[in-house]
Amino acid sequence: MATATLLQGMNDKQTEAVLATEGPVLIMAGAGSGKTRVLTHRIAYLIEEKHVNPWNILAITFTNKAAREMKDRVGRLLDAQAAQDVWVSTFHALCVRILRRDIEKLGYNRAFTIADPAEQLTLVKHILAELNYDPKQYDPKSILGTISNAKNDMLDPKAFEKQAGSLFQQVVAKVYTEYQRRLRSDQALDFDDLIMQTIILFQQDEETLKFYQTSSATFTLMNIRIPTKLSINWYTCWPLATKTSVLSAMLTRVSTAGAVPTLKTS
Repeated sequence: MATATLLQGMNDKQTEAVLATEGPVLIMAGAGSGKTRVLTHRIAYLIEEKHVNPWNILAITFTNKAAREMKDRVGRLLDAQAAQDVWVSTFHALCVRILRRDIEKLGYNRAFTIADPAEQLTLVKHILAELNYDPKQYDPKSILGTISNAKNDMLDPKAFEKQAGSLFQQVVAKVYTEYQRRLRSDQALDFDDLIMQTIILFQQDEETLKFYQTSSATFTLMNIRIPTKLSINWYTCWPLATKTSVLSAMLTRVSTAGAVPTLKTS
């Protein structure tokens, strides 16, 4: 597809975003402003005009719906084989794919199971009962939420225990320790573990990290929706206070120092 065709109907900033292929770029735009269109046309531009291998492009988002939409749009812009070779995925699906290949390096079985929210809550309730804590005083959902936040901050049970201040946090620390022990014994991960364990894998095994840096994600495009309902699209990445940004920075080898060009589209 010719560049003129790819850029047809785009405004100046959208065009600039599609054509900017050197270094990290942050794109800020409101709802309905054509963010997904910019991302998918950028993918087509990288492949058709810059001759980037499709398998060296990772387009990543948070929801399955967004991932399906991006994959469908990429499929309409490229031939079937090229579209199939582009990695279009959610963070969690990407991590499952990586862990199924390499999690044995962390002592897990590749056939690990993924605990769903109901199973997680049941496990926390059982642990509270065994530790003789009243679930009315220490709400299982609140404890599970605190464990989730700890994992989002890359705190394992020992690290969380060291910084636990309140009585509630001290109880969570005990539950968290046993919770992780049970999951590992059962060769299971929860949804937060999928990203956290992938980061740990990359931190502990440089060879695995280099494999994905060099062969699987030369260009990373991220579509992030944050709680304020402001949609932010990232070309490569920029540091957020979350484990997803750590994972993305590892994959793209982007430095967190310096300024990132920001494009505001409308």
